[in-house]
Amino acid sequence: MKAIRIERVGGPEVLKLADVPTAEPSANQVLIRHRAIGVNFIDVYHRTGLYKLNLPFTPGMEGSGVVEAVGPDASGVQPGDRVAYAMALGSYSEYALVPAHQIVPLPPTLSFELGAAALLQGMTAHYLTESSYPVKQGDSVLVHAAAGGAGLLVVQMAKRRGARVFGTVSTPAKAGLAQQAGADEVILYTQEDFESEVKRLTDGKGVQVVYDSVGRTTFEKSLNCLAPRGVLVLFGQSSGPVPPVDPGTLMGKGSLFLTRPTLAHYSASRDELLWRAGDLFSWMDSGEVKVRIGQVLPLADASEAHRRLEGRQTSGKLLLVP
Repeated sequence: MKAIRIERVGGPEVLKLADVPTAEPSANQVLIRHRAIGVNFIDVYHRTGLYKLNLPFTPGMEGSGVVEAVGPDASGVQPGDRVAYAMALGSYSEYALVPAHQIVPLPPTLSFELGAAALLQGMTAHYLTESSYPVKQGDSVLVHAAAGGAGLLVVQMAKRRGARVFGTVSTPAKAGLAQQAGADEVILYTQEDFESEVKRLTDGKGVQVVYDSVGRTTFEKSLNCLAPRGVLVLFGQSSGPVPPVDPGTLMGKGSLFLTRPTLAHYSASRDELLWRAGDLFSWMDSGEVKVRIGQVLPLADASEAHRRLEGRQTSGKLLLVP
């Protein structure tokens, strides 16, 4: 089969298309023939070595397709099933071996493209707004990168829970996308200081939660945007890792809370995974949540996909297709 392989960490150029054997599923594994593959920032962290993996490896943490074969003891799934998965390494490939407990059924009403586009970022948005900080009616919420794949979903899920949502974006075109997703106020951080704008829009009170996937360049001002006892949910670091933080800073800025969650810890059980995926697919089916697919590229162009993602040339979800 064709797969993208990484022999050494580095820039997008280390993503190489190669011929590799198609493995057979072992106990509790399922072999999936991909129809669509999700591209996420965690793939960049793996490629650069920020999140260390043993070399060589096939990157990618999300995909959808059809079950080709089922290993021993893999219950609840059979060949021919339409499925999607997230948080299983190796999706930049024509086929992937995935633990059976990480697979979710893909409803017949949703396309393979939507399945691959929605699951990782959609379940992320679900745990952010439902669990890391459960958004309440009347809360004020700040979402960074509000026109990105995850940002658009966080905006929609915060709105459906009754929040007033502020979003930061880099261009007027992205501002339009965030507004379409339901953002009440959109701040062009390339033209305005988002901290000053949030303070102005909240009459100096601040927001109850900031959902920050950017990291280094937004972290300190994100803290400054919070109301007393507010929560900063740092769930990514597209601008780089945040420097060490003195816990006394949180006290001085209003007894703030800081958390750095990951989807793996918020889908640790089969029941939790099915709850989050089930809500997500149900809301997509009803039209309550809309997933925007921004760009689709061939698997062979994985390096170009990473260049576009890192260069902030994307809005919505970026997909690869084998």
